[in-house]
Amino acid sequence: MEAFVILGALGLATGIIGRAKGGSFLLWFTIGFILPVLGLLAAVLHRSEHAEPERRCPRCGRVQKLYVQVCSVCGEDLYLPEADEVRTPGMIASGRAPKGG
Repeated sequence: MEAFVILGALGLATGIIGRAKGGSFLLWFTIGFILPVLGLLAAVLHRSEHAEPERRCPRCGRVQKLYVQVCSVCGEDLYLPEADEVRTPGMIASGRAPKGG
């Protein structure tokens, strides 16, 4: 019984960390429950989806992550944009990081 409490706690911690980085809570909870220590370590080392560069779809205008190849709204093929068309979340229009971060 104690093992399930420990597995649940590690799964919960993994799910919370994974969700904070932009992933699915249920997926990260399952990973943390099945692979307790490795799952937690993977969630901590996983990249944050919030910091991924973004671009705007030329057809419908929806903002997509740079790694997306087909727009999920209109189906437009998205090619590698020019450097000035890419934006990084958390950056001000001048290209400098916001104060305090």
